[in-house]
Amino acid sequence: MPATPPPTTPPAPAPAPAGTPLRASRWTALGVLASSLLMTILDGSIVTVAMPAIQADLGFTPAGLSWVVNAYLIAFGALLLLSGRLGDLIGRKRMFLAGTGVFTAASLLAGVASSPGVLIAARFLQGVGSAMASAVSLGILVTLFTEPRERARAFAVFSFTGAAGASIGQVLGGLLTDALTWHWIFFINLPVGAAALLVALPALPADRPARARGGADVLGALLVTGGLTTGIYAVVTVEEYGAGSARTLGLGALALALLAGFLVRQATAAHPLMPLRVLRSRAVAGANLVQMLMVAALFSFQILVALHLQKVQGYGAAETGLAMLPAAVVIGAASLGLSTRLIARFGERNVLLTGLVLLVGVLGLLTRLPVHASYAVDLLPVMLLAAGFGLALPALTALGMSGAKEEDAGLASGLFNTTQQIGMAVGVAVLSTLAAARTDALTAAGRPAAEALTSGYHLAFAVGAGLLVAALAVAFTLPRTPRPAPRELTIAA
Repeated sequence: MPATPPPTTPPAPAPAPAGTPLRASRWTALGVLASSLLMTILDGSIVTVAMPAIQADLGFTPAGLSWVVNAYLIAFGALLLLSGRLGDLIGRKRMFLAGTGVFTAASLLAGVASSPGVLIAARFLQGVGSAMASAVSLGILVTLFTEPRERARAFAVFSFTGAAGASIGQVLGGLLTDALTWHWIFFINLPVGAAALLVALPALPADRPARARGGADVLGALLVTGGLTTGIYAVVTVEEYGAGSARTLGLGALALALLAGFLVRQATAAHPLMPLRVLRSRAVAGANLVQMLMVAALFSFQILVALHLQKVQGYGAAETGLAMLPAAVVIGAASLGLSTRLIARFGERNVLLTGLVLLVGVLGLLTRLPVHASYAVDLLPVMLLAAGFGLALPALTALGMSGAKEEDAGLASGLFNTTQQIGMAVGVAVLSTLAAARTDALTAAGRPAAEALTSGYHLAFAVGAGLLVAALAVAFTLPRTPRPAPRELTIAA
């Protein structure tokens, strides 16, 4: 922690940049940003436990039910990069407030939905609002906390919120669905969103928008949004149409063409939407790639373990959430209690590598998960090793934002969140498809349902472990980060 100033008159501090809030207000602002992130993360995971209740109540078909998740993922993932850059151009505070307002209003619409179409539309709007608010959150954070140790602590709080929020969402989703109705998984966002808006108005700094001579890059915005939308749509519908279908391959080719056109546009435009200088930093580019691989792999932990508990072990929604609670606890402890100290002592790269090794252990153990598993023997050790996520994510967040200049902070924040969503979409499509294919093959061969399901999950866990090994290999190439020097009291000359 920063040293306490002596009771003598200190030297006059350098003037703070315009719009920078006082020390206490900065931590209040961090609380607002973390609360908004918590809403977003909770909304992504809280739905998974309530899906059976939603299907039964609204009459979703099996294929249609997947769009309760897919509509959110497509809007969120496709608009993050654009929202981040627009935040730089019109003001990150304005973008955050607008996004939080849209998300809160869409949560009300989702809560009162009485038909599949209304719920899917509300989920799409939630994704839009989440993209607007999330894309600029890290950009605001890095301009608030410029001192290395305080920034590390802020990243730890922010990462804890994201890492533990997914597991908390499963616990909360199960409890709300069983005790009340599935509608309350959306209504719970209303007081949180309203409070975030009220506190954000005075707490967040009134940032100065970047100059945008020549206007925003409209063509670049259309290309990247169209490419990401098409690509994520192709990925999340793989299970329905097949990876080798003409439809999936055609959409994938179109997405690649649009994204290639976007990169060409950014290299030649006078005022690009995403200046390619952001990707010249080895730390930034590498951290985004590691995150994409890690998030794709950990879909198998977050979702497939919950499915195993319900479909194979016979747990209810609330029991499943409580069974996942130890993971949330150790992730939180690692994020808040250990990561800052370890990063200060060993650097982001070494902490990231340690976290990834622990996560490989998580999925490695899950590949041996028996059909009739004992929670204490087979699952609790896995939950405890999940602490690796609490170590890896703060280090990745610091690396992912390390090379961004102040005028590009919103863009770097949007890019970091975009790779996270792409990783999630890839994990959903690839791992769930592989698990389902293995399960179907074994069921057709006459194997018992529980055994077929478990074998399918084993395949997904093994592929996820391979993705984490690839993430480890990329992490080894990241530059070593210097350790922060001890704070010293300097006397002005």
